[in-house]
Amino acid sequence: MNLEAIKSEIEANVPGCQLEIIPNTSPSAQHSLLVDSAHALTVASFLRDGATVRLDYCSNVTGIDWPVKEVSTKTKVKKIVDGVEKDVDEVVKTQTGGYLEAVYHLYSMEQRQGPVILRMRTEDRTDRVHLPSFTPLWRSADFQEREIFDLFGIIFDGHPDLRRLLMWEGFVDHPMRRDYVDPDDYEYEPTAHDEVLKRAREHQSAEGGL
Repeated sequence: MNLEAIKSEIEANVPGCQLEIIPNTSPSAQHSLLVDSAHALTVASFLRDGATVRLDYCSNVTGIDWPVKEVSTKTKVKKIVDGVEKDVDEVVKTQTGGYLEAVYHLYSMEQRQGPVILRMRTEDRTDRVHLPSFTPLWRSADFQEREIFDLFGIIFDGHPDLRRLLMWEGFVDHPMRRDYVDPDDYEYEPTAHDEVLKRAREHQSAEGGL
């Protein structure tokens, strides 16, 4: 299945959409297609009903947290050193990340092809975390989008029943975020670990419980 051909077919049928092929350098070489959230639902609908590939089944939906990361790269710049122009190494720092992703693995059961991997990104990790829900198109995305909402904090607009799946209502934070900090007030740990017990005792001591 040629991802370039799929990308070209989408662009010819969904005007204005922004698509980018994200390469995968691992042995699986499963490259993916990043779509802008504004056109994502239209693109997904076309992939299911109008595209040559007819992606009628969503097998898996995952979330990814990409915190802001500082990257340092060396570059050559020309500078005057002791009155002479020379090429000097200079470190340039840039920032990447600062968003959440939802990743969908799509198949065609009719044509026995796939997966086509479709990605969406939020604008940031704090306030602008809305993405369109694909549950109206693929019912199998229902609980998986709820899990991502629960553990990563992506809000799927148009989901028919968006509420926490694993954590309880009222729970603060999202446990799969990379900057999530485990609580230190565990009252019971079925398989007690030294580090957990140490933190629990320290918490209880600070609260006057010991």
